[in-house]
Amino acid sequence: MIAQMGDIDMIRALIMFVVLLISLTVHEAAHALFAKLGGDPTAYNGGQVTLNPLPHIRREPFGMVLLPALSILISGGKMCFGFAHAPVDPVWAYRNPRKAALMSAAGPLSNVLLAAIAFAVLYAIGRPAGNSEAIDAICRIASWFLLLNVLLAVFNFIPLPPLDGASIVAGLVPATRRVYGNLSRSPLVTIVVLVLLFQFLGYLFWPVYYAVTDLLPYEPKLW
Repeated sequence: MIAQMGDIDMIRALIMFVVLLISLTVHEAAHALFAKLGGDPTAYNGGQVTLNPLPHIRREPFGMVLLPALSILISGGKMCFGFAHAPVDPVWAYRNPRKAALMSAAGPLSNVLLAAIAFAVLYAIGRPAGNSEAIDAICRIASWFLLLNVLLAVFNFIPLPPLDGASIVAGLVPATRRVYGNLSRSPLVTIVVLVLLFQFLGYLFWPVYYAVTDLLPYEPKLW
């Protein structure tokens, strides 16, 4: 059921949206940068080696703006999710499978880095109870950076097309390239995979997230 706007904490929704926008931008900029370093300037020529979200939004407005807004509305302001896409030269990827695997890994690894920074901020602050409103705000923002970036990393490392994990495995294990290539060319496979992932992603994500947050001296403040 779609929640009414009056039921949604607009400040929390705004924090989630901005954190996801930044996280997706860093993710795609990492893909674009490592593609350029590996010899594929396609994304660089498209202006995507940048931390400015606008070029990424122009390329993928649905995944970076509309889907996050819809996910916030449908979840009643409790979750935000989206996606983006950096263009890659398929000929370059075919001829340079290991470089393509590194380029694919760069995106979710950038989310691991953002999650690590958020974790360090939360750990350094310690228990926020009794602190100023500014510290409380920092804790809330860092908490969402931690959750959403762990989510993006876990999601994208899954080795199923069209996710980054499939490209990583295909680049590192030659025997899988033909299979992954055939699967990635089928729109039906993509739809089925995404539907199944959204049904079962929680079984992968929450254990990882709780394993990380259990290392903190307090539970991150999200609500």
